[in-house]
Amino acid sequence: MLASLDLLTAFVLFAFVSSITPGPNNTMLLASGVNFGVRRSIPHAMGISIGFMVMVLAVGFGLGEVFKAWPPLYSILRYLGAAYLLYLAYKIATSGPISASGNGSAKPMSFLGAAAFQWVNPKAWVMAVGAITTYTPAQGYVVNVIVIAAVFALVNLPSVGIWVMFGSALRSLLQNPRWLMLFNVLMALLLVISLYPLLFVESAFS
Repeated sequence: MLASLDLLTAFVLFAFVSSITPGPNNTMLLASGVNFGVRRSIPHAMGISIGFMVMVLAVGFGLGEVFKAWPPLYSILRYLGAAYLLYLAYKIATSGPISASGNGSAKPMSFLGAAAFQWVNPKAWVMAVGAITTYTPAQGYVVNVIVIAAVFALVNLPSVGIWVMFGSALRSLLQNPRWLMLFNVLMALLLVISLYPLLFVESAFS
């Protein structure tokens, strides 16, 4: 188990702050809450938490070392992530008006899609590497990695859920198609801005 209560408390604080602050996941969840409501966005939020937990386990059990040994692999992942983020930004920007059952013919991100997105999300990589390198004691390493991943998932889900609920609360204010279009374009621009650390900041595996 984690070495001390102080270390566990510090990690929970790290998990909360890194989960609730703005990033690609929370930007998309805010937009999903507006366009699809809370219920239809639940698989998206669950996919983020479970997918990120799997990523933390993978990094803890050696994937991070693979990227350190062969940096071009991570570079390929970064550019694939950039392309996918641009695609998601386009989908959000071109979303139609809100309907009673959701946003027209558009569909919210699925559980598997949200889980897979973590692997091309730059903020998720920073969080996973930070959790493993900073808060995982060497003694009892395997158990500690599992604890870190599980606690992160438990903290992450309600944290990202707040963004869905906030978006859902805005639905009534964005029934006007013009305001909704403006909101979706703003969310798309925020996703594009989030590409800056992905493309121009030195990789953690350099």
